[in-house]
Amino acid sequence: MIEIPWKTVCCPVDLSDASRAALRVASDVCRRLDASLTLLHVQEGAPAAERLAEWRAAAEAAGVKRVSAEETGGDPETAIAEWVDAHGVDLVVMGTHGRTGRTHALVGSVAESTVRRARCPVMVVHDEWTGTLH
Repeated sequence: MIEIPWKTVCCPVDLSDASRAALRVASDVCRRLDASLTLLHVQEGAPAAERLAEWRAAAEAAGVKRVSAEETGGDPETAIAEWVDAHGVDLVVMGTHGRTGRTHALVGSVAESTVRRARCPVMVVHDEWTGTLH
């Protein structure tokens, strides 16, 4: 059996409910695997350092030993994949709003773009996921 050494996990956050769901999953993965977690925010306006500190505290409260927060610039559809590839991330855990049809066509999907562009595995968590199986 091949072991996959997921030791660096990145959770891109746009500070939405979808990102909050992804943070819960990423924190659990990191806690179980003793992996480090980086919260990545693509800056499209004012810096979000204060809000990211709150999210970092939430990950630490969930048992993640090593949490950092980073900001990068650019278009999120390319910036996330570029950042994770440049930093040797093993796994991306990110949220999706689950848009379909016309809204998806007009807005695009950052998660879909990251899945296509990133060289590492990408786990996508729907914003309505509660963490329980039905």
